[in-house]
Amino acid sequence: MVFDTILIGGGLSSLVCGIKLQEAGQKCLIVSAGQNALHFSSGAFGLLGRLPDGTEVLEPLKSMSFLPADHPYSKIGIDKLSEYVSATTGFFASHGVSLHSLPAGEGPSNGYRLTPMGTFKPAWLAMDDVTLLPAKDELPWHNALIVNFTGFLDMNAGFIAEGLERKGLACRVESVRIDDVELLRKNPTEMRSVGIARLMNKEKNWKEFGSKVRELTHGEDLVVLPAVFGLGGQVIIKWLREMIPAEVMFVGTMPPSVPGIRAQMCLKKAFESAGGTFLSGDSVVNPSFSGDRVESVRTVNLSSVKLSADNYVLASGNLFGKGLEASPHEVYEPVFGLDTVFPSDRSQWCAPDFFSRQEYAGFGVLSDSSFKPFRHGESVCNLYVAGAEVGGCNSLYEGSGAGVAIMTAMSVADSILTGE
Repeated sequence: MVFDTILIGGGLSSLVCGIKLQEAGQKCLIVSAGQNALHFSSGAFGLLGRLPDGTEVLEPLKSMSFLPADHPYSKIGIDKLSEYVSATTGFFASHGVSLHSLPAGEGPSNGYRLTPMGTFKPAWLAMDDVTLLPAKDELPWHNALIVNFTGFLDMNAGFIAEGLERKGLACRVESVRIDDVELLRKNPTEMRSVGIARLMNKEKNWKEFGSKVRELTHGEDLVVLPAVFGLGGQVIIKWLREMIPAEVMFVGTMPPSVPGIRAQMCLKKAFESAGGTFLSGDSVVNPSFSGDRVESVRTVNLSSVKLSADNYVLASGNLFGKGLEASPHEVYEPVFGLDTVFPSDRSQWCAPDFFSRQEYAGFGVLSDSSFKPFRHGESVCNLYVAGAEVGGCNSLYEGSGAGVAIMTAMSVADSILTGE
């Protein structure tokens, strides 16, 4: 089977890159092993929340000059980054994912989203489920009602209440019992966000929930709900906001993420509608090289079928997504055997404090300025790396995961289309 480009990984980077290539006339294949970072998404996209030295960032583009030369953003350059940033909202909107941001001045500004721990983190763009605030210490509300489903343990209302109370809000916690949701409690593995979201797609269930929340609201100016609505579309979120007589804020739950899965479904549909082929539940193995080029790959499920392309994109994630793997002494890329960036001293891989900067989150594949990776010290001329697999940044610490995924995907797509 012959394609123009084969993309490895089914997450944000692969989908953005694949859509751009497919809509430009290429014939593309995405091979996805299954779960990806979108399934753990907060529903918000970070571009750059803080610099490597810990300095908080308010205006991401203005802070790019302070990043090291090997950072993915530095490789792309400020002019291209500005172009990609400006195009992002329109790109996602045209493929079914509505995003909003704070009003921009000369460039994008970070807002703040409420996390499941009751803290506030910076974000550049957010889906309709997620409220972005201009400041994290001056909240526009006074009284909050936090409502959960009875027995739903993947949202800790106590953490959220404690966090909001630290900001000066008076909080009240309530739970709502819905008969269909109660049936899920017979099997603990079903009482998860996606299981509830499927039930909340039924009109009678979301209307009942909204009515009960409305009855529970007694003068509060903020109502906080778990982000388990709108798996098939965001209109239910709009309807709930219209039913409830207060500002409604949806807060992410323990994974899987309903907003993230919805975004992945929309992007996958857009890719396939453009003519792309999406192989789900499969993994790339047995690459064949000819000099500095990848000639073909195979997959576990299609072991006898050789898949070849002019170009290949590796976007299967870092250690978290199993795009990288680790032994006691090294971190390696398992598909192509690419050169990786990591400290040789094992003691530097992680910090003892869970909430400190963890260096392993910054391990990645060594690549040149066009994101072509190195293998045994030599550049592979028709292979690109994108997203969390790119070395040179600690996107977890920086709050730049989605931004790096989108910006590198757009850059790689442009390089392939221009033959760079």
